[in-house]
Amino acid sequence: MSRVSKPYEIVERALELSTTDGLVVIADEHSSANLRWAGNALTTNGVTRGRTLTVIATADGAQGTASGVVSRSAVTADDLEPLVRAAEAAARGAGPAEDAQPLVSGAPSSPDFTDAPAETGSEVFADFAPALGDAFARGRSGGRELYGFANHELTSTYLGTSTGLRLRHDQPTGTLELNAKSPDRTRSAWAGRSTRDFKDVDPAAMDAELAQRLGWAERRIELPAGRYETLLPPTAVADLLIYQLWSSTARDAVEGRTVFSQPGGGTRLGETLAPLPLTLRSDPHAPGLEAAPFVIAHSSGDSASVFDNGLPLAPTDWIREGKLERLTTTRHSAALTGLPVAPAIDNLVLDGGGERSLEEMVAATTGRALLLTCLWYIREVDPATLLLTGLTRDGVYLVEDGEVVGEVNNFRFNESPVDLLSRASEAGRTEKTLPREWGDWFTRAAMPALRIPDFNMSSVSQGV
Repeated sequence: MSRVSKPYEIVERALELSTTDGLVVIADEHSSANLRWAGNALTTNGVTRGRTLTVIATADGAQGTASGVVSRSAVTADDLEPLVRAAEAAARGAGPAEDAQPLVSGAPSSPDFTDAPAETGSEVFADFAPALGDAFARGRSGGRELYGFANHELTSTYLGTSTGLRLRHDQPTGTLELNAKSPDRTRSAWAGRSTRDFKDVDPAAMDAELAQRLGWAERRIELPAGRYETLLPPTAVADLLIYQLWSSTARDAVEGRTVFSQPGGGTRLGETLAPLPLTLRSDPHAPGLEAAPFVIAHSSGDSASVFDNGLPLAPTDWIREGKLERLTTTRHSAALTGLPVAPAIDNLVLDGGGERSLEEMVAATTGRALLLTCLWYIREVDPATLLLTGLTRDGVYLVEDGEVVGEVNNFRFNESPVDLLSRASEAGRTEKTLPREWGDWFTRAAMPALRIPDFNMSSVSQGV
């Protein structure tokens, strides 16, 4: 084994090798464990380990500061010098970086920077796996088949810079997706959960929820396209608002390219977007949704800058009591727009002051409404209004006077999340949820269900 093998040693050695004006080194130590099942039986399981090293070199020139970024996997001590030299060559060969800023300095070092990386393994499923087995047994006796997967990842990130930063963050990420099907495969229902450690997920409760939905689907009702009062569950609200967050960069708004642009110039900051007291926020220390408390940027883009690596993150309200409060900025785009620095944070919470669960919102429904399970295949139609299109999936149910009376066909929808917030008539109780569409990229979310009086189901879909 090489003398330089620990993550912090890799970071320190890479910094020692630097010959350019500045260097940022990010070592990500990954581990994962997973279970998969089909037809009420486990099919596969596995554990993986890996390392990725990202080196960001900066070079000052007469025209400005350039950056060069190189990332490689499975890096050993022998790979370090070629990797650092490649990043330096990329920086020296590049033109000035538009987002160039002085590298961050002054943050206190993480006390565990020199500790071994945290790791996950099959033991994370010690309590979950037996409970899942019990759910399989109930599924067999109840005439339903369970499919799905559980995945747990743990990434220890070590960030060091030539300006003296030595920061470390351990990020656990767990997802559980459970799908129940009738034996003839004509009925399907889905449930998902986000978790840090699989101690707060209950397969029995999820199976009971899916059994109820399969029961609702025994009666089939065909409905045409149109506008319907619709109950959006937390997972669907998360998928829509995550896309809204991704589309809320200040620079694009100032330059007139987004739904947050003010006609005639400027932004909609300070404008009331929702009549309900909705607050959309991110907080790296949100209980159960903890995320990196400093910027970790492996590349530069619209909402991130490699020059901001290590910048401390603070709780941020994007929408406060219904009013647009912040748009995402890097230090560079903040300087361009004259707005406060507000980097993106890897979680999202919507608070609406509601206390009802989704089930209680269903029971309180008068007249007719639709109850969705989740959304998928979401795509942008018009950035100027943030009009999105997508499909419903795994169950759309008809509610009449507080009772679910059957399952209806799937739909294609056309809606803007910004417009939906302006029309929402009720927000339920905020709870942790797993985004169905964006769960591969964004898992840390807590949302309420929303009641929309006139959700636009633009056409009937044959999807399941």
